[in-house]
Amino acid sequence: MADDIRFFELNTGAKMPSLGLGTWQSSPGLVGEAVATAIKAGYRHIDCAPVYGNEKEIGLVLKKLFEDGVVKREELWITSKLASSDHAPEDVPDALDRTLRDLQLDYVDLYLIHGPVRKKKDSVGFGPENLIQPDIPATWRAMETLYDSCKARAIGVSNFATKKLSDLLDVARVPPAVNQVECHPSWQQAKLRSFCKSKGVHLSGYSPLGSPGTTFIKGDVLKNPILLSVAEKLGKTPAQIALRWGLQMGHSVLPKSSNEARIKENLDVFGWSIPEDLFAKFSEIEQERLFDGSIFVHDTFGPYRSVDEFWDGEI
Repeated sequence: MADDIRFFELNTGAKMPSLGLGTWQSSPGLVGEAVATAIKAGYRHIDCAPVYGNEKEIGLVLKKLFEDGVVKREELWITSKLASSDHAPEDVPDALDRTLRDLQLDYVDLYLIHGPVRKKKDSVGFGPENLIQPDIPATWRAMETLYDSCKARAIGVSNFATKKLSDLLDVARVPPAVNQVECHPSWQQAKLRSFCKSKGVHLSGYSPLGSPGTTFIKGDVLKNPILLSVAEKLGKTPAQIALRWGLQMGHSVLPKSSNEARIKENLDVFGWSIPEDLFAKFSEIEQERLFDGSIFVHDTFGPYRSVDEFWDGEI
């Protein structure tokens, strides 16, 4: 196995940096500092979304880094996402324009439908009364026009299980380049990974460390005995092992941190690899999805009556 897996080539031909900084649940006031620290340390991929509530702060930091000559725009990979309240085809271009204004950019490298979930326009929060039936083919056609305009250099989806992704591929003129989903050693996405690979859709893993800093997701991914054993044998941290596992599995990883030492530590996943005998042990890890999507499920409102239905049985 090659030691360096610094990029993954997408079906557009673009090369996406294999490790990016996640910005979900990064507090205002801290996220800008985290982005600046990461880029100065060598990160070239930043994962954003309007629903995270911090794109304006990130935009100010990016502008300063460009002005100061720390990095050039073309050296960075910036991902953002279409919010679930902007799924109406006529709202999609405006949503990207807002993100571009907030990030102070002319284009994003990747623009994703944030999930197969639609909310009423201008609704706040994910209360069940805000959930309405999505029309993914119609929304996707609007996404394709953004790709045609080059304001989004690549387009894709997030939180799509196999059937929903398959249904989209059946009608897409421009196939999604990426499906960004939860992926870590304790939720390896075997079925979805195999399907994505067969269709040329890159799988990108959010919460690659199991979101240890979140309050509502309780997982001990980094405390798994197999992970700890491999980390000890290789003289690496559990986080580095989890990230390197993802790269060797063939998907990009998006660790989130606002701690300078951990931001730098998470970047130290190149120039070494997990040997095959230790890598094989990851198949023994018990699987459990951490983000169950239950906030999108309701007996009356919206299209999904069960978590099983939301994830197409992949739970």
